[in-house]
Amino acid sequence: MRSKKDKSILKWAEEVLSIEGKALYSLKKSLNRKFIKAVELVSKCSGRVVVTGMGKAGIIGQKFSATLASFGFSSFWLHPAEAVHGDLGRIREDDVVVVLSYSGETEEIKNLIPFIKKIGAKIVAITGNEKSSLAKYADALINTKVEKEACPLGLAPTTSTTAMLAICDAIAVVLQKIRGFKEKDFAFFHPRGSLGRKLLLKVKDIMRKGKFNPIVKEDALIKEVLIKITSSHAGAASVVNKDKKLVGIFTDGDLRRHLERDPYILERKVKEVMTKNPVVVKDDDLASSALKVLESKKIDEVPVVDSKGRCVGMLDVQDLISAGLV
Repeated sequence: MRSKKDKSILKWAEEVLSIEGKALYSLKKSLNRKFIKAVELVSKCSGRVVVTGMGKAGIIGQKFSATLASFGFSSFWLHPAEAVHGDLGRIREDDVVVVLSYSGETEEIKNLIPFIKKIGAKIVAITGNEKSSLAKYADALINTKVEKEACPLGLAPTTSTTAMLAICDAIAVVLQKIRGFKEKDFAFFHPRGSLGRKLLLKVKDIMRKGKFNPIVKEDALIKEVLIKITSSHAGAASVVNKDKKLVGIFTDGDLRRHLERDPYILERKVKEVMTKNPVVVKDDDLASSALKVLESKKIDEVPVVDSKGRCVGMLDVQDLISAGLV
């Protein structure tokens, strides 16, 4: 049973979401020719996309600039107050400056506009006031006017900043589609993110090699193979012929299975009991692709070969886990 206080908390939260949800739905009317012009200005920009705004609008602007950068656009955020104290030199004639100001009359923004115009950069205004000073000098304008703020006092930017954020996301995603930005492109700008790991990390980046990659000749005795596996802290050994080409694999599982039938297995040659023509992955394969191989074959390790079929490593499921792919 919820208390009266709990019910009030949920009611107030629902009111905020309802107000902001309604505002976002109404925002669709801003998707007109003016929106298209703004998108085209940014899309055709031969310089950088400079984003500026004061206060809460500035915080939204920082997020917008970061989103554009993650989509491959050269973009940076510029503090409007710092701009007129020296940072104005960052803006070039071939840049597009996206200015966020709900009132369009913020003093710092009004002081900045004449200098942007003098430099020759284009201005895209995102504002809730189409008759403001900002709107007057903008080369493209997107209206984000909302009916009311979610703040009960009507003072704190809430609905208005949500509207700005949504419009900025809409611009960024449209630009992404125009540019034909794909997963691999996104991963390039996020090499340490989970998607970057999945799309950029290769088997050779995480495979076991050197002393941690046990390789034995096909005439080696099983007892020698076991010593090699143990010293390498591995669970299997790759078996190669005289040309160093992979011909088989011998695992802990192979040992257990053969021990049941042959108590003298330790004195046998590995080529007699190894798994011939094993599943392999190539060193240049994506690690994510190798993971699919392990999962589909229900195995824990797989030999890694180069383009000439030579054994160059061993990939264990634990290596994929350590790399954050599992």
